[in-house]
Amino acid sequence: MLPVMVNIADISLDRRTALSWGAAGAAAAGLSATGVAHAQLSSGRTAQQPSKYQPIDAELPFLHGVASGDPLPSSVVLWTRVTPDRDALPGSGLGVDVRVRWEIARDPDFADVVASGEAVASAAHDHTVHVDPHGLEAATVYYYRFTVADGSHAGATSPVGRTKTAPAADAEVEQVNFAIASCANWESGYFAAYKDMAAQGQADAFDCVVFLGDYIYEYGTGEYVGKSGVVRPHHPSWEIVTVEDYRMRYGRYRTDAHLQAAHAAAPWVVIWDDHETANNSWRHGAENHTDGYAEGTWPVRFNAAMQAYYEWMPLRQTRPSKEGHLYRNMRFGTLVELTMMDLRSYRDAETTLARYSAPDRTMMGSEQYQWLERTVTNSQARWMVMGNSVMMAPMRLLTIPGNPDADAALQHVKATTSGFPLNSDQWDGYTADRDRLLTLLAQRGGRNLFLTGDIHSEWANSIFHQGKEVACEMVTTSISAPNIDDLLTQYTGIPHNEDNPTTILVENTLRGANPWVRHVDFDAHGYGIARISSDRVDMEFRRVSSLADNNASVAPAVSVSWAPGSGFGS
Repeated sequence: MLPVMVNIADISLDRRTALSWGAAGAAAAGLSATGVAHAQLSSGRTAQQPSKYQPIDAELPFLHGVASGDPLPSSVVLWTRVTPDRDALPGSGLGVDVRVRWEIARDPDFADVVASGEAVASAAHDHTVHVDPHGLEAATVYYYRFTVADGSHAGATSPVGRTKTAPAADAEVEQVNFAIASCANWESGYFAAYKDMAAQGQADAFDCVVFLGDYIYEYGTGEYVGKSGVVRPHHPSWEIVTVEDYRMRYGRYRTDAHLQAAHAAAPWVVIWDDHETANNSWRHGAENHTDGYAEGTWPVRFNAAMQAYYEWMPLRQTRPSKEGHLYRNMRFGTLVELTMMDLRSYRDAETTLARYSAPDRTMMGSEQYQWLERTVTNSQARWMVMGNSVMMAPMRLLTIPGNPDADAALQHVKATTSGFPLNSDQWDGYTADRDRLLTLLAQRGGRNLFLTGDIHSEWANSIFHQGKEVACEMVTTSISAPNIDDLLTQYTGIPHNEDNPTTILVENTLRGANPWVRHVDFDAHGYGIARISSDRVDMEFRRVSSLADNNASVAPAVSVSWAPGSGFGS
């Protein structure tokens, strides 16, 4: 039996903006005290208890499943949420504290338990539980579960989760496989992609899931949907702005059986993008945030979002800094150094084209860049893999004369008529920071891979810097958030069962204007698998057949390979 364990709820998270694990209960109460929790929200509805907490029919107390994350060679974070009674729903602040016992074993029947301990699910942390057992063996599959130790549900046992530790830092590893995913919008479609991800995870098709942001969306019901409309409504139904709201939204997501299965099948390594707070966020605000009575101030909203994110994600506490941080790195043997970059918390606001390349503009911030510089410089891993929430490759677009539908699609990805770099929310809007990062990566050689989300489309890109190919990029499409085909179908009223002919035209135009793009597709939803070996990376894009079908089929659609020195294969 391994004796060492940590309950993350007992560790403080030092952040300049005063968010802390230790102050979780006070933060939740403080948000209500500001008046924001009971303010008239942007949807026009007043958020007050108890009407906003909806009854549930699922079995208590493990309504939200289990999860694991941030695998290291000797430890992995285990997560669950306990619902002690039917009033103690996410965001309610209700319910007694509950002791839970956790176990981790070599077998799914728990005949060979190697570590166990106890933790407390408290209302202060929305009854979520994080534990971090140490002393595990590297590169080993484990099974884990939680059991309620007291109260009315004493003896109740959670679903069994499967997880896997990382290889030892000095282990010679032939291949590391990552599932990559992003952008899951609850109401624009079902999560059939997660069902396939769960099956692939149970089959050991990948070592962990790298989730690249937009795990939730902040919008109110009907504000952002695809061509199928509102497939299932958000809860709460209004735009989320308080810690209670964010907790409720995470709670609704985690009732999805396919998402629960995907979390239970493999460890996840997560980073956030903008919609975990609000659309196109930056360090002092967001496009979808207005300071005032309805939405409060940005620091309060940001803290609420971060509070809920840390509670609901299977995250390990990072080493405290003057600001506290989400960015972190993990080693997978001698083959891969995985870095997860936070590209929202420190960035400057979007600006005009003339300022895109200003040397003082930053996406990463100085502290994060210094950490990344140390990590890249000191790592002995063969591959540097960058968890990167927004697209690294430059994107230049042109209009298509005489085709208003295609131009509408181009405008959605921020096209201009003159072929300039376009999307200022991506790295294109922060070119000085991009140059600094690519210069750093170029110094270590060409085995550099960016794993990217955000843009709701598939891409495979070569990354050039100062005339040399220094990296490649795999961009996964959305799990369910609207893509260009969805938006064009709404715009034209013409559905397409196969590839949309307008998007095909746009894709061809993009490839012509951007010769470093090897693959692009604007019609697909799904996720990807990156298989990294010593001298190549194989990219597989897996697509879901329909967002309107909860059990839609998922299959590999496109595979491409990239090797340093020779680029993409034919």
